[in-house]
Amino acid sequence: MDQTKKITALLNYQKHMQRNKIIFAIIFIIGSTLLGYLLYRVFFYTPPTTPPTLQDVTSDSNQFPGIGGAGDRSGNIVTPPDQLPITQDTATGGTQGTSDITAPIIKEITSSAVSNVTTKSGVSPKFYSEQDGKFYKLNAAGEVQPLSDKVFFNVQNVTWSPTQNETIIEYPDGANIYYNFDTKEQVTLPKHWESFSFDPSGQKIASKSMSLSPENRWLVSADPKGGSIELIEALGTNANEVIVDWSPNKQVVALSTTGQALGSGRQEVLFIGQNGENFPSTVVEGRGLKTQWSKNGSNLLYSVHSSRSDFKPELWIVSGDPNSIGSGRKFLQINTWADKCAFADDRFVFCGVPTSLDKGVGFAPSLADGIPDELYKIDSATGLKSKIPFPDNNVIDSIFLSDDQHTLYFTDKNQPGLFEIAL
Repeated sequence: MDQTKKITALLNYQKHMQRNKIIFAIIFIIGSTLLGYLLYRVFFYTPPTTPPTLQDVTSDSNQFPGIGGAGDRSGNIVTPPDQLPITQDTATGGTQGTSDITAPIIKEITSSAVSNVTTKSGVSPKFYSEQDGKFYKLNAAGEVQPLSDKVFFNVQNVTWSPTQNETIIEYPDGANIYYNFDTKEQVTLPKHWESFSFDPSGQKIASKSMSLSPENRWLVSADPKGGSIELIEALGTNANEVIVDWSPNKQVVALSTTGQALGSGRQEVLFIGQNGENFPSTVVEGRGLKTQWSKNGSNLLYSVHSSRSDFKPELWIVSGDPNSIGSGRKFLQINTWADKCAFADDRFVFCGVPTSLDKGVGFAPSLADGIPDELYKIDSATGLKSKIPFPDNNVIDSIFLSDDQHTLYFTDKNQPGLFEIAL
């Protein structure tokens, strides 16, 4: 009997211990889970945030705004007499419906096809309308108004005076005229003159005088009406090597790549003054020279291409001051053309920079006409660059800034019209 009680007690004890083990195991699992959850809450948990609300988008963000005038909510064109269509401000660029991307404000000044826009920063925008053959300007109130009622058909090239409402107009057949929009005066200029440039005062012009015989081809200066002609430099057979571009400091009339031969990848550039000055030269590391003077002519921005860059354009800057021409040459570490840039002053420059470029594009810049640009502000003294918000899928053709440097104007290679962007 005692033996039976002992066995029963032992079995009961074993059952009790088994039950305790199960209870302890359950408690351990629950405790471990709670401990893990506490550790997660303390070290890893992030409170949920309310997702951003998508903004309403009423138009394709990769398109410029549609045409619409004040007082017309239907989107129809409202054109005051003798004015081109003007559009309202619209935010463009970025991704549709994304609230955390600051898009620039683009204003389409006119939707008509324009050409020969003033490219001198600080000069009120003026341009030729290919739609109606008239010239227009943007007045102080930001309104487009005609410079004249006169119609000029099939204009090929225009050179604007930096100081007056006057211009040199070139036609495809070689005809050239001087025209003053204030006095309505028109003067015919020699047909064999080409590549015009005004001096900073607007009192003189320079051009190439291209006679049939090379020995009579000259770089000349004259007053805007073609009088008081002066011979500056013989061109001979090298006219295509000369860039006529009067510097803002009035010292340099043109640049020539007819310097000493330095091999296929380098050129010596000569600076030509109006009085036979013996200015120093500079060396550029490539071909396809395009240039841009700074505001007072103390610096010269230029682009060239070479085998070193896979024949893509590279942007450089060098001193243009007569006392230090050719010094301070600096590679700005960016691939674009100088004519896609505009100086804000003598230090800072704004440039349209293609997002990508193929090898060899320097020989044929038009191959980049379909490549979107990014907009950069470049400190030419330090080489530092800052990216400016700019709409997607736009390709800068010409670019210049307002006098207060708060507004940037540009034309697009693939979009008709003239546009402005607030900086």
